[in-house]
Amino acid sequence: MIEVKGRNGQITFDGQYVTITRRGFLARTTVGKGEKRIHISQISSVQWKPAGPFVNGFIAFSAAGGNERRSKFGSQTASAVNDENSVIFTTRQKTAFEELRKHVEAAIAAHHTGNPTAAPSASVADEISKLAALRDQGAITEAEYQQQKRRLLGG
Repeated sequence: MIEVKGRNGQITFDGQYVTITRRGFLARTTVGKGEKRIHISQISSVQWKPAGPFVNGFIAFSAAGGNERRSKFGSQTASAVNDENSVIFTTRQKTAFEELRKHVEAAIAAHHTGNPTAAPSASVADEISKLAALRDQGAITEAEYQQQKRRLLGG
């Protein structure tokens, strides 16, 4: 499981689903608080703008049949703030987002070629460790942690 935190949300990727979670004031004032899960079979493209020294970057997931609009020149990041399938990141967060992008694109390619073994996977122990870290950070409750742990252990 891969987890990255950006300026206006957090993304987790478990090899099958991209989950965008938003909390706090910025989420409430832009696209709204909550969680959105997108299966890799629904993702038609991954849009990427790297962060630079003076501007934030973003990653955006496009779904087949989605209603996208083109941003004006120089305002792509500003437009991404209000896109429910986008997360903004800084230069310090860029490396983690590049890793996420690599894994998501590999999983999409594997899905389309019919080779699910090509998608990167994490061990159950790694996933439980990451869930524990989320719990310790306050991102999920103890009950949510226990529920996901049972799911991972097949119980």
